[in-house]
Amino acid sequence: MADEDNSGGNEGSSAPPKKETRGRPTKSEVRQNMIEILFYMKEAYGYDIYRHYKKIFAPVTLRLIYYHLKKGIELGEFKISSVKKEQGKFSWGGEVEKKYYALGDNAKPKDEIRVKEFFSKSRESS
Repeated sequence: MADEDNSGGNEGSSAPPKKETRGRPTKSEVRQNMIEILFYMKEAYGYDIYRHYKKIFAPVTLRLIYYHLKKGIELGEFKISSVKKEQGKFSWGGEVEKKYYALGDNAKPKDEIRVKEFFSKSRESS
């Protein structure tokens, strides 16, 4: 039973214990691109983020954008800044509820050059 003698852990080792990394990584290129977009927009609703994303980056589905908004809220990268009800003529009725998203505390914008150029051009033309 020589194995029992060394069951104390890392007493002789000066290296910190390894952190277990199981499952899928939490980082995402799509979510990071959405963070970049919200960094310049400050606040936007899901479909608005989707429209800008398609113009700047490769096409994605609207469903993927909403998935990453939900996941980003769980990770603290996004937060819901407000919920507004708007009236109009929609196929499903006369009212829509829009959730406006903003950057959360854990968001780390990297100042992506494509996004910066897109928003500087759109501000110049308006």
